Amino acid sequence: MAEPFYITTAISYPNGKPHIGHAYEAIAADVIARHQRQQGRDVRFQTGTDEHGLKMAQKARDLGITPKELCDEMSAYFIDMCKALNVSYDVFMRTTEPRHHAASQELWRRMEAKGDLYLDRYEGWYSIRDEAYYDEAELTTGEGGEKLSPQGTPVEWTVEESWFFRLSKYAEPLLALYNDHPEFLKPDSRRNEVLRFVEGGLRDLSVSRTSFDWGVKVPGSDNHVMYVWVDALTNYLTGLGFPEETPEMAKWWPADIHLIGKDIVRFHTVYWPAFLMSADLALPRQVFGHGFLLNRGQKESKSLGNVTDPLELAGRFGVDTLRYFLMREVAFGQDGSYSPEAIVMRGNSELGNAFGNLAQRVLSFIAKNLEGTLPAIHGHDQADNDLLELVGTAVQHDIPAAFDAVAPTQAIELWMQAVFACNAYVDTQAPWALRKTDPERMETVLATLFICIAQLATGIRAVIPASADKLLDTMGVPVDVRTYAGIGSHWYSPLAESPFRLAAPTPLFPRLELPAEEA
Repeated sequence: MAEPFYITTAISYPNGKPHIGHAYEAIAADVIARHQRQQGRDVRFQTGTDEHGLKMAQKARDLGITPKELCDEMSAYFIDMCKALNVSYDVFMRTTEPRHHAASQELWRRMEAKGDLYLDRYEGWYSIRDEAYYDEAELTTGEGGEKLSPQGTPVEWTVEESWFFRLSKYAEPLLALYNDHPEFLKPDSRRNEVLRFVEGGLRDLSVSRTSFDWGVKVPGSDNHVMYVWVDALTNYLTGLGFPEETPEMAKWWPADIHLIGKDIVRFHTVYWPAFLMSADLALPRQVFGHGFLLNRGQKESKSLGNVTDPLELAGRFGVDTLRYFLMREVAFGQDGSYSPEAIVMRGNSELGNAFGNLAQRVLSFIAKNLEGTLPAIHGHDQADNDLLELVGTAVQHDIPAAFDAVAPTQAIELWMQAVFACNAYVDTQAPWALRKTDPERMETVLATLFICIAQLATGIRAVIPASADKLLDTMGVPVDVRTYAGIGSHWYSPLAESPFRLAAPTPLFPRLELPAEEA
């Protein structure tokens, strides 16, 4: 039976429509999920929306609607985004679902039974935008003298009765986790930041609010709602049926990877494992904190007027081109920039000219000169064997290893090197010249390229699934061999000997142009 693999994104806060950062994380998680499926693993991919908290209550009040009405409207935009960007999630978790309230309350009861919750009074700085508490030492001063969080968001002094979680109790277990399992938090730069934070000492965490009521009720204290992060983090369990001992819990928990933005690493690698330890539940195997996607080097904000609609970009440049660009352009884990010009450049030079043109000219040549009959192999020479080995090793070993390491940028770089090798081989072998001088050699060259193009399409399938499958469909490559292990050359001879005929292909990646005002 295939080994299970459970991946989650952070659930998105739907107080506004999805922006490019939401798309970036959803696409990255989808690429990893598709990659794991292509390795034969049984994958569960969960995403969703985080619908409680003061921000949602205030936004709904400003709009003159109920928080639930706001959640219903806004969560639909995130579902639509995933559909439009070909994000193949299995579960979309909304925290307003009754089953989620039940799961969060059970986690609370388990932490309370452990003696890790107590009632006291909270006085301190709180950021509504971050839904986070900050120590005085963490704050900065704005241009107008106002106090700001480390994220640059406004904070306000809050005083209210609160339940507290004994986070200080878990400092040593957390440090042991980071030291004994360095793979728990990646990349290493994030791990180092969290280590320093925990080594500096942990204070007990306020985990309930009484100043508003839009959230999960605290069991036995109905005037309290849970701190939004207690309820938000529990979503990873809710989707598996927790607190029931379901087959899904037994199969999928602990999660293999929580894929999140670097700004919420503390919640996932300090608070979340401490809650799980308190509740005697297994910890996720890895948390990966990716970087920010910047608009021409600037962080997007409504005040700067540079917030980008990812669906608008996908409509202009193509879904697969956008997916490819986002995974290719920025070293995953680091911050990076995007712009329409950069998308056009990558799309045209790599997808269009390097890979698309390779497939187009080879397949068109076969369709035209062999009447669509797939070329026969009349004995490979060293150049053929070298190319087959290079492409085969890249697709079956090197590229999957990079995806396994959550390094999609590196995987695509390895793929591009194999694409370039195929283009160099075409130019050196010149099948158009062999057509007159050595037709049998021409067929072998074309067959070699046909095999390599199918392997390349399979190797990049996790990133550009629709385009890769369209190409493989055109080539007649059986669906059951479109895996890293299955796309050797063994499938080619039966296909070549079948009644299959290759029709003249259409270009996979039409040339992109910038509008005149952006050119």
